[in-house]
Amino acid sequence: MTTIEELEKQVKDNPVLLYMKGSPEAPQCGFSSKVSQILISCGKPFSFVDILSNPEIRANLPQFSNWPTFPQLFVNGELIGGCDIITELHEAGELQTIIDSAESEES
Repeated sequence: MTTIEELEKQVKDNPVLLYMKGSPEAPQCGFSSKVSQILISCGKPFSFVDILSNPEIRANLPQFSNWPTFPQLFVNGELIGGCDIITELHEAGELQTIIDSAESEES
């Protein structure tokens, strides 16, 4: 399986997926920390991939998503965005709706 195929599978198999530096419990950058805290505050489970321990994913994800920075949040297979966009959506109350929609498609 190529790295791009692996990314496609991860995004497809995980309704809410965060590519980040570190883990939600031990983030390795401020942006990853902020986004994971926002997701935790939404109260729904989410999956994550630590790009620091997956150099192939880190190298290929910007090409796959057409988004240059990390973290990157995917919901229902679609890129939502990075830290600034996630923060804006959260402050506007829209992120909760997006996250809730992922759970409803799971069931």
